[in-house]
Amino acid sequence: MRKKRFYYILSIQYLGFRYHGWQNQPNVITVEGMFRKTIRYVLSDPEAKVLASGRTDAKVSANQTYIELFTHIEIKNISSLLDTLNYNLPADIRILDIDQIDKDFNIIQHPKIKTYHYYFSFGEKFHPFTAAFMCHIHGQLDIDKMKILASDFIGKRDFYSYTYQPKENTNTISEVKDALLEKNTEFTASFFPEESYVFKVKGEGFKRNQIRLMMGALIDIGKNKMSTSLFKETLNGSNKIKLDHIAPASGLVLHEVVIFDK
Repeated sequence: MRKKRFYYILSIQYLGFRYHGWQNQPNVITVEGMFRKTIRYVLSDPEAKVLASGRTDAKVSANQTYIELFTHIEIKNISSLLDTLNYNLPADIRILDIDQIDKDFNIIQHPKIKTYHYYFSFGEKFHPFTAAFMCHIHGQLDIDKMKILASDFIGKRDFYSYTYQPKENTNTISEVKDALLEKNTEFTASFFPEESYVFKVKGEGFKRNQIRLMMGALIDIGKNKMSTSLFKETLNGSNKIKLDHIAPASGLVLHEVVIFDK
C-alpha cells in the first residue's frame, strides 16, 4: 500500500556565505543538504524531501524565499514544528512560516516574481566582517553613471549577453520589471563602510548568473571599461555579444519571492 504524502510550503531565509549554494552536493555543505538532514531528523521521516523555488549559487544569501516539503508525516501542530526546526537548524538558516498546500501545487512552475539585491562598496577596503554581506570593488566607480544606466535593463528583451554560456536552443528572452541602483540604507552595521550601494532587480525569472553578469557590466561602466554605446548594444541579443565579467557572489541576495495564489 502506497504511503500517503503531505505537502507544505516553507518561507525561509539564510546567509549563504559559508555554503556551496542551495543544491545538495557530495562532500560540501549546502543549504538544501542542511534542510534535508534537519527535517528528516525532526520528522523522523528518512524519505522527506525539499524542493526550492529556485537555486542559489555558493555564497549567495536569501532574505526571503520558498521551499516545498514532501513528507509522509502529517504535521498536526505547524507552530510547534516551526519552533523545533528553527531550534535544530544552524544560526544562519531560519524558517519564517509554514503552510500546508495542495498536492497539485508545483513550486517550480507556479507563477512568481523574484527580487534580487546586490550590495557593494568601493574605494577603501572594508572591515573583513562585511565580506559576508556585500562585495568590495577595488578602485573608484562612477556611481552616477551606473545609476543612470541601471534602469536600461528594464523591459522584455533578448538577454543573450547576460545569459551564462547560452546554447543554440537556450531561451534568452525574459522581462526585467524593475532595475534600480541606489545607496544602501537597508543593511547597516557598525563595521560597514560609511557608504555602500545596492543594485535592485525584479523579474519573473532569471538565468544562472544573469544578475551577476548585469552587475559586472555596471561595474565595467563605473570603471570606464565599457562605453555607454557598447552597453546599449549588449541589450540587443541579436548582436550576440558575450560578456564574461561575472560579479562576485558574496554581494548577491535573493531579497524576496512572491508566489501568486499559493
